[in-house]
Amino acid sequence: MLQSTIAKIRPLDHAYFQKAQAHLDSQTKPKGSLGVLERIACRLVAMAGGEAPRVDPARIYTCAGDHGVAAQGVSLFPQGVTRQMVTNFVMNGAAINVLTRTAGVDLKVVDAGCLGDRFPDHPTLVQCKVAPGTRDLSTEPAMSREECVKALENGIALAKAAHADGIVTLGTGEMGIANTTPATALFCAFLGLTPAVITGPGTGLGAEGVRHKIAVIEKSLALHAPTIAKADPIDILACLGGFEIATLAGLILGGASLGMPLIIDGFISSSAYVAARAICPQVAEYAFFSHASAEPGFAAVMKSLDASPLLHLDMRLGEGTGAAMAVFILRSAANLYTDMATFSTAGVHSGE
Repeated sequence: MLQSTIAKIRPLDHAYFQKAQAHLDSQTKPKGSLGVLERIACRLVAMAGGEAPRVDPARIYTCAGDHGVAAQGVSLFPQGVTRQMVTNFVMNGAAINVLTRTAGVDLKVVDAGCLGDRFPDHPTLVQCKVAPGTRDLSTEPAMSREECVKALENGIALAKAAHADGIVTLGTGEMGIANTTPATALFCAFLGLTPAVITGPGTGLGAEGVRHKIAVIEKSLALHAPTIAKADPIDILACLGGFEIATLAGLILGGASLGMPLIIDGFISSSAYVAARAICPQVAEYAFFSHASAEPGFAAVMKSLDASPLLHLDMRLGEGTGAAMAVFILRSAANLYTDMATFSTAGVHSGE
């Protein structure tokens, strides 16, 4: 499934960008005056094969998993919080529930690899646990390659299920105590960044806690340096990642293979994107970054990717919260493209 999915991811046809921009330039406004919204609209038109852009319906998958590296004291919260928050998501009590309802976005919660047994069944919950938490990436590979591929393929299956349900746009979200540690390690491995530059407080570590976290990440990168040097992205993801991160990477690959617009939530989801991009660079053409995470290293990540997030709201929660709000930005771009009058239809002088 993984290899066939990768083979289906195609670059966007830039002829559609020119067609879309010509239409935007014919509308009742100065050329280029809607800035980023025009660039979004052009990308959406290209994803739609030159047809009118669509964004709705949209769905966010909030994927949850636990991490063995939590044993190293890199988070203020105990691992049990991951499982507690999954229950909170299912019971509609979290920020992501409020924001998806507000934005009119569908939400699915995914057990990608939480500690403990199977959750009680619920219509909102997708149960595809690869294993009950990863191993400690600072002492051994977090996942085997086989487990990592399984998580990637679970994510691809989520994208296919959404597409079959008529979903147009996919958003990413996550939950996992200690997951800023594997995310930071992945940024370092894939983008050549250093832990001291991009390691942040996560759930609220103080200065000493951040220094300890940097040391844990440095140890992990040194331990897995031979694997990183071989530059096989799946092996790197297996050594340093997490089940929810790998599942989201698969979701991104699957969505791109289906031509779906992808909204990438903050710090953790962006590490899944970086892994997916290493596996297949063409996913970059389908991805929008929802918001600038307040994690200190996120700006360096965006600079390395030459990317600009859509929103700047000082957020660092994750869950898909930024993605939920960014749907409105994509929706606005699409509606402007399809609903705004042209100079000729409105009888307005074009200035030419």
